[in-house]
Amino acid sequence: MQLNAIVEALLIASQNPLPSEEIARLVRSRVAEAEDVRNRETDEGKAPSELPEWLLALSATTPEQVAAAIEELNIAYQNDQRAFTIIERPKGWKVFTRLEFGEFVRQLFPGRKPERMSGPAMETLAIIAYRQPITKAAIEAVRGVACDGMIQKLLDRDLIRIGGRAELPGRPLLYETTDLFFEHFGIRSIDDLPNASELRKVKLPEPTQEPTPATDADQQLALGTIGIPAAAAGDASDQDS
Repeated sequence: MQLNAIVEALLIASQNPLPSEEIARLVRSRVAEAEDVRNRETDEGKAPSELPEWLLALSATTPEQVAAAIEELNIAYQNDQRAFTIIERPKGWKVFTRLEFGEFVRQLFPGRKPERMSGPAMETLAIIAYRQPITKAAIEAVRGVACDGMIQKLLDRDLIRIGGRAELPGRPLLYETTDLFFEHFGIRSIDDLPNASELRKVKLPEPTQEPTPATDADQQLALGTIGIPAAAAGDASDQDS
């Protein structure tokens, strides 16, 4: 039994992406399990069953070997014109249908139509992606306009999330991209973005105003991420004041 076939079986059976390290561990665990059975049979006075050579050869499987096996699988898929391929995402490898079959696969989901983001939303998302973690004031300094609505839309679509608070006066919220962002755009990390290293070093305009402590906008954006409507947030603020 070849390693690439084993890797293929694991990826098909798993509901979640699997990193190379985890695949290698699973393979080695199977060998260790077989060796434990043989040792137990020996301890019980039984004639231990011999392990096949191909299984013993997998006892030292490495993540590099897993990556090489996946590359072989993808080459075979391409040569055989299969409808799927294996792609690495931030959380690991996963089997995907090829892009050219998308229009056919979409027929399985007639109620779901592709949504296009507006230009302002894409601009806001790009700033966050390249310069994360970043505050709302810094985003607005680049765009030159208020971004509360755009940020809330991106939060609602789970493309960005609140990643903490900046060590600045008022402790403003910091925004960063989510795993869904990487899935949506088909990349593994920020380094895969076009010109990532150069654009992350470009000096950004300074915010015109220093952030104020616990602004209403920040409170509403934070509450919105856990499903509390902005109106309800306003009511709560009125009651506390």
